[in-house]
Amino acid sequence: MEDLAKEREELIEMFGVHFESVHHLPPLGSRILATLILDSGSRKYSFDDLVEIMGASKSSVSTNLSLLVKLGKLTYYTLPGDRKKYYRPSQFSERFDNYMRMIAFEKEIMERMVTYRQQTATCADDKELEKTLAYKEHILQMEALLINTIQKFKDLESKSK
Repeated sequence: MEDLAKEREELIEMFGVHFESVHHLPPLGSRILATLILDSGSRKYSFDDLVEIMGASKSSVSTNLSLLVKLGKLTYYTLPGDRKKYYRPSQFSERFDNYMRMIAFEKEIMERMVTYRQQTATCADDKELEKTLAYKEHILQMEALLINTIQKFKDLESKSK
């Protein structure tokens, strides 16, 4: 049991560092999100629970929860007869929306870049055009993979309802 508690704490820290560095979330928000992801299937977390667990002020926890909800990382729900809000991670399929927006933007850039390179190519063996086409193909493959992954999560999520 002690080993599991240690593993849980290390996972929360690893997730936290990842969310800070990759998603640019604040440290407290990163740990809140990590905690909720790790325990989402086994426990309900209210605002008061998170204040106690995080050992942070109510205002800090409130600010970070608001940010995570606004960014679509968390959602909240209520229970009949209970005035508290309970927090959980957003569905995986919803969390992938940001990646889809990034890919759509990169795809648009690459379309324009290919057109530009084709118009400015100085010879038939233009390496920059080849690189641009290769990157465009990469973006298209990433989009297809992400669409497939989102559909898998939607299928899993609909089965668990």
